[in-house]
Amino acid sequence: MREWTGVVAFITGGARGIGLGIARALGRRGVRLALADIDAEALAGAAQELSRVTAVEIYRLDVRDRAGFAAAAQEAEEALGHVDLLFNNAGIVPHAAVEELSYDKWDLALAVNLTGVINGVQTFLPRMIERRRGYVVNTASAAGLVSDPNLLYATAKFAVVGLSESLRLNVAEHGIDVSVLCPGPVDTDIVANTRLLEESVALRDELVPAVATFLKSGPSIDAVGEMVVAGMEARQPWIFTGDEVRPHLAKRMAALLDAL
Repeated sequence: MREWTGVVAFITGGARGIGLGIARALGRRGVRLALADIDAEALAGAAQELSRVTAVEIYRLDVRDRAGFAAAAQEAEEALGHVDLLFNNAGIVPHAAVEELSYDKWDLALAVNLTGVINGVQTFLPRMIERRRGYVVNTASAAGLVSDPNLLYATAKFAVVGLSESLRLNVAEHGIDVSVLCPGPVDTDIVANTRLLEESVALRDELVPAVATFLKSGPSIDAVGEMVVAGMEARQPWIFTGDEVRPHLAKRMAALLDAL
């Protein structure tokens, strides 16, 4: 990716957190923005801010809603032009102790964090293939490369990494690039936002302070937005926000090779 001015980006979870950081980085470069988010108030605030630097359209969207996705895509392309940059970024941090798991909790966690990505890909990919250009960035997590005890979260994020790696192999011949963003801690309100969406999979109260401290130890959303742009310019398969995962990834890779 070299030219940014006049390009159109569709960003899910684009009104808050990492999505807003990406939107700011792109907006500064003249990219026209279609922001989708479930939070109408946050969307209005993001639009007010970003419209000072570029064209912005907003869409209240639950990424689990395929019909809503299709409608937003159509409206965005009619208003702004063909979408060349897709950021499947919306996500939550669901959590449940293993003895408290249920089908409903699995369904919610996977519907938002995995099927939401699939919905974005399937909505926009045929359009990109037809035009033979595009770039897809899917937000996973460092926990999609090295598992942690959060079973609901790690399962979905590992799947997003695998989806992205396979998609990259499949679409290169169509002139489309794919990267997967694997952030470590980033200073966002994702824990609180998860609780607002669905109390049943929110972190237990006693875990919140430690997780909040961990997240605040990471870079700002604006710094991450710039990292994403730099990763796209370098066409990196994986984009990281820090090297916290390095020793854990090295240990996992060594264990996998030893198992052979």
